[in-house]
Amino acid sequence: MSGNISRRTFLKSAALGSASFLFLRDSRLAFGYEANEKLNIAIIGCGGKGRSNLDSVASENIVALCDVDANKLGEAASKYTGAKTFADFRRMLDAMHKQIDAVVVSTPDHIHAPAAVMAMKMGKHCYCEKPLAHSVYEARVMRDVARKCKVATQMGNQGTAGDGHREAVEVIQSGAIGQVYEVLVWSNRPVWPQGINRPAPAPVPSELDWDLWLGPAPERPYAPGYHPFNWRGWFDFGTGALGDMGCHTLNMPFRALDLTNPSAIEAEVFEMTEETYPKRSIVTYFFRERNGLRTLRLKWFDGGLKPPADVIDGRELPGSGVVLIGDKGRLFSPDDYGGRYELLPKEKFADFKPPAPTLPRSPGHHQEWIRACKGGEPAMSNFDYAAALTETILLGNVAIRTGEPIYWDPEGMRAINCPKADRFLNRPYRKGWTL
Repeated sequence: MSGNISRRTFLKSAALGSASFLFLRDSRLAFGYEANEKLNIAIIGCGGKGRSNLDSVASENIVALCDVDANKLGEAASKYTGAKTFADFRRMLDAMHKQIDAVVVSTPDHIHAPAAVMAMKMGKHCYCEKPLAHSVYEARVMRDVARKCKVATQMGNQGTAGDGHREAVEVIQSGAIGQVYEVLVWSNRPVWPQGINRPAPAPVPSELDWDLWLGPAPERPYAPGYHPFNWRGWFDFGTGALGDMGCHTLNMPFRALDLTNPSAIEAEVFEMTEETYPKRSIVTYFFRERNGLRTLRLKWFDGGLKPPADVIDGRELPGSGVVLIGDKGRLFSPDDYGGRYELLPKEKFADFKPPAPTLPRSPGHHQEWIRACKGGEPAMSNFDYAAALTETILLGNVAIRTGEPIYWDPEGMRAINCPKADRFLNRPYRKGWTL
């Protein structure tokens, strides 16, 4: 279990609730693990990022594979021959909950919460791709269920595990660049279609279960513009450029500067349709003073838009990056993961030496989660942290969709000035799908 909870304490824990314990009593989770004992892992989503996640946890026992695309499922099954195969994760979990210790969810965004919540309620440790959820409400549910069921969790923003990422956080928190008052973030996404209209219907490929692919999303005809990659730009399935990459590029400043609960968010969009995110956008977040940190403005740019080049002393900006501007200097990271950084102006920091480490170094992104599943330290990007990061990011999408500034009330989970934002904080599920 996460932390150093003992078997006896775990079994007595009232926080699990009687329903959760009914699932746990037949599971190896009820008895803990030896450090060298292998987990029984089920994979939900075997193609794309799911395949690399599968291979990254292959040190454990892969006991079940699930994918709505029979070709992707078959490719994975040909390598992991001992695993049982399913098209529907609900049937997989119902059939195999006694044999499964942990799940890896690598589906389109709109399936993240239904799959992860069902697994966690059965007492399964959970790794889920970024962004953690499709809506603010789902992110909070995932956080709360993980807490209640006391499972080990991790979101798939793998840059968190990098030494450079953690060192950059330490540099900022050491005060090297002073009090940070502005953060500028830009991304080369989207590299998939956005700002488009719905494609013409087409026959469903024989290998694809389209109804299962839709999951909780509203029913619509199949078209080749969705599966397997371009779903990211559609409101019903993805979270756009900001949702897709924010959990990477915003991760380092978010951790360093406690960028939870923005007070206001506003968006400028270019070429947005009724069903897709815009081709380009600028999203601005405002943060109050928090824990001794000064007020801060954060600006996100995508679709080829960037801040002015003078933020890195007139050099050409790379395709993606982040600059943190403090009253004593700037920190520039030239990639999506915060894995590299430099302090500016260069002449001022020519003799700079990083502070002593304050964050633990990682054994590797997926290994962090596996270690946590076996009773070790929680993964740094566990669902407590990941839900807060995801919520901040998805609030930018709420501002994009409303077309109005959002004044955020985190306790009430509402935009106090914009009632129409409510429909973008949660979403109705199609019949047969639930949290």
